[in-house]
Amino acid sequence: MTSKRNALIFTCLCITLALLFCLNVCKGDTYWLWPFGHLAEQDWMIFRDIRLPKAITAVLAGAALSVSGLIMQTLFRNPLAGPYTLGVSSGASLGVALLTMCTAVISVQLSSFGLQFLLPFAACVGASLVLLLVIAVSRRVKSNVSLLIVGMMFGSIAGALVSLMQMFANPDALKIFIMWTLGSISTNWSDLQMLIPILVIGTFFVVTALKPLNGLLLGEDYARGLGINVTRTRLLIVVATGLLAGGVTAFCGPIAFIGVAVPHLARGIFHTSNHRMTIPASALTGACLLLVCDTLCSLFKYPLPISTVSALFGAPVIIWIILKNK
Repeated sequence: MTSKRNALIFTCLCITLALLFCLNVCKGDTYWLWPFGHLAEQDWMIFRDIRLPKAITAVLAGAALSVSGLIMQTLFRNPLAGPYTLGVSSGASLGVALLTMCTAVISVQLSSFGLQFLLPFAACVGASLVLLLVIAVSRRVKSNVSLLIVGMMFGSIAGALVSLMQMFANPDALKIFIMWTLGSISTNWSDLQMLIPILVIGTFFVVTALKPLNGLLLGEDYARGLGINVTRTRLLIVVATGLLAGGVTAFCGPIAFIGVAVPHLARGIFHTSNHRMTIPASALTGACLLLVCDTLCSLFKYPLPISTVSALFGAPVIIWIILKNK
């Protein structure tokens, strides 16, 4: 009975995802596009080059952030852990801040050199450096709690450096940085060609750690009793989170609450913590939720930042978690 119920829910989620995807690519700022009918050349270009890659990015970003948040909550056994717990977002922000606010020559010529390429590159470098530091620490500490604290400290240091740079930045550079921090999934096909391989590699590490993740649900001591190499598993989870969350942050900016809230929704829908169920459930739920957020953003005359709308969905879930767990 349970397997039939789960199969039905998965089918409903897939159908919902397909419907939301069609709605997202057809609904625009002021009018509808229907790609299966007759479209003018300009409308077809809008559909092909703007709306379609944006909708694909929403699906990939929602799934990646949700899965990375799920494995972080499992690793630290903390319901409020998320994909940015280890400071990946802060590292990406530091990389973008260094590019836009501390390199005056590059900041002046950003538009001519290609802002759309430089910002993701700087964010990738910053996130990778923080990830390497966390990986180095993870090989030396035995406690996940210690690793959590170290990751938070790295994030705090990066945040402090960004705040210092903001104090002395010129207004134009500061505006570029702030716009990046608001989050946006407006990518193009060139961005997707770089983002998809990163997410595929991150997904491979998640699948590799699938069985050990279920062992970690009952604690590290129990996992060791099952013969699981906890240190290796922790390294796989850290690398997977860095690739999934870091890749999305580099190309879309920080997107709040999706990675924290969606795993709880997935576990609540399927009534299980088994990662064979919760990982695909989180991916589908996160993709659907981010598509909803992006569709709502496009309803306004001036599109809202994606993090603003995602926070309206995610924050009530976090409050509910806290009240439920007292």
